[in-house]
Amino acid sequence: MAGRAGHRGFGSIRRLKSKRWQASYVGQDGERHSAPTTFFAKPDAEAWLANERLRLNSGAWSSPVERKEVVAARAVTFEKYATTFMVDRTLKPKTREHYESLLRKHLHPTFGALPVKAITPYVVKAWHTPYADRTPTLRSHAYGLLRTILGEAVHDGVIPANPCHIRGAGNAKRVHKIKPASLAELEAITTAMPERYRLMVLLAAWCGLRFGELTELRRRDVDVKGGVLHIRRGVTRVGGEYVIGTPKTDAGTRDVSIPPHLLPVVREHLTSNITGGRDGLLFPATDGVSHMASSSLYKVFYRARSLAGRDDLRFHDLRHTGAVLAASTGATLAELMARLGHSTAGAALRYQHASQDRDKVIAEALSALVQQR
Repeated sequence: MAGRAGHRGFGSIRRLKSKRWQASYVGQDGERHSAPTTFFAKPDAEAWLANERLRLNSGAWSSPVERKEVVAARAVTFEKYATTFMVDRTLKPKTREHYESLLRKHLHPTFGALPVKAITPYVVKAWHTPYADRTPTLRSHAYGLLRTILGEAVHDGVIPANPCHIRGAGNAKRVHKIKPASLAELEAITTAMPERYRLMVLLAAWCGLRFGELTELRRRDVDVKGGVLHIRRGVTRVGGEYVIGTPKTDAGTRDVSIPPHLLPVVREHLTSNITGGRDGLLFPATDGVSHMASSSLYKVFYRARSLAGRDDLRFHDLRHTGAVLAASTGATLAELMARLGHSTAGAALRYQHASQDRDKVIAEALSALVQQR
């Protein structure tokens, strides 16, 4: 049986059978809290009580149990914390796959075994610097994910501040400079495509649709009378499986008006190329029911772009082409964002800038007419 407790003005101290001293007190929560360890000497127990009383008087008090949990949290490794971060996030399958790849290939090799609190601005900079200009997009994505995870660690109280503050590190300069297709080039590419793919090229260019939006379009999504495409879903390939979900961004759920000159092509395609009734895919694989693989499209698209003299043009660049065409009509930033399904203004601004660059070329050509006189 333990020895007699010693009552004091604050807390109490008692000597145990082991001859060590135990200290405890009643906290602000009305509960009795004991020191996390016993003490060899009574003055040590008194010092612990004095420190706890100081915490209470200064308003910085928390229970010893809570403090122990905070210490444990601060010792957690980056890999363990990142795992919890990923579990707690609602992500689209393709985004989750991308984040897991970034963690596995770019973040865990350097940060995985480190306690989160040991990741300092210097450690982040030392990791980031060797990247130089190699794989700038991957580098910016990896840095952005690192910054987001450590920002959450700040919110959770694991670290006091985010060590990621390298200016511009989360932004990547576009390596592939996009040159929009001219109307003549677009016509040449469309003509060179097999008939079942032609409308796909036209909708990518004139309506600014993404590949995943195109390959999940179904007959019921096309309002021929109203001249509208209802973009409600997209499809991505994750781990070899096709996953149908909402479009890439919240703004991606939208209605896109079809330019009138395309409507005859749309009607003909609906009549000739679709099976499966209202749920039939507009652009299925060769079996008529499965989703088209990007490789199937690229086989014919690469040949068509080569015949048009545009070996540099990627299929996704047709979306950029359509955006620039829309911007050239005088569409506002908000209108471009709505048509393309952008949730931020940054991308739409790029298309406006591209349109302005083209206008400068036109202005210079007009001046050339005067000089020819």
